Amino acid sequence: MNIAILSRNPSLYSTASLVRAGRRKQHYVRVLDHMQCDISIETGKPQVFYQGQLIKNIDIIIPRIGSSATSYGASVIRQFESMGVTSTLSAEPLLRARDKLSCLQLLAAEGLGVPKSLVSNNYFSINEMLDRIGDLPAIIKLINGTHGLGVILAESKSNAESIMEAFYKAKQKIMLQEYIEEAKGADIRVFIVGDEIVGVMKRQAKEGEFRSNLHRGASSSVVSLSGLEAEIALKATKILGLNIAGVDMLQSERGPLILEVNASPGLEGIETTTGNDIAGKIIDFATKQKNNPWK
Repeated sequence: MNIAILSRNPSLYSTASLVRAGRRKQHYVRVLDHMQCDISIETGKPQVFYQGQLIKNIDIIIPRIGSSATSYGASVIRQFESMGVTSTLSAEPLLRARDKLSCLQLLAAEGLGVPKSLVSNNYFSINEMLDRIGDLPAIIKLINGTHGLGVILAESKSNAESIMEAFYKAKQKIMLQEYIEEAKGADIRVFIVGDEIVGVMKRQAKEGEFRSNLHRGASSSVVSLSGLEAEIALKATKILGLNIAGVDMLQSERGPLILEVNASPGLEGIETTTGNDIAGKIIDFATKQKNNPWK
């Protein structure tokens, strides 16, 4: 099949792994920078141009859309789908998952556990928010942050007030979230392709750090999921309408709590930790989806 990976950088581990996996399986695979795709909207004749050339005969796209390109990336996905191209990620699920606030609202509404989270558009609500969150420390995070950037642990009320005030003055949207102390700086990443959990790892923050992102020096190891954790991770992807996802969960005293559901999860950490061919699983899922679009 003719497969296009939508990615801004062909040398990224995840992109390169997908290209290798696709070619091993005898598919024609190319990388298209979605930010260089031009969209032509015309009734009955949707088209995409790439660097001035009309894109034809693409069977499948596998979007790898970064947070800074979410809006336009979603438009490119939507355009390809209107051309009859199969996509492993549709525009609306991408937008739902990428918006941390909407994502948590949808999951909590379906009864899944999430950390207590507070958001306000009102600068004058800072004190009330801190009172409602309860005991400190607490987490302050940018709603649009990635890789642990814009995530701060506030140890005291005065510290939290100063941080939140600075974000509000900079016109940044933030979320105040309870700190789950018993998680001890660790979370669980569950990688899902279709209806299958294809890899699980525990990420442990380095000493003196509370963020468990591998980009920030955290370590990783293979772990097993409980039946409840597996059920919750799969249900979260269904709620958001995702086929491929990385579900991040905390192990708390009141059960699994979902931190985030990533619509374009990185492959490097999960593949190197588990030794599993996650990219190959994604290629297999994509081709099956093309051959059996109603399944």
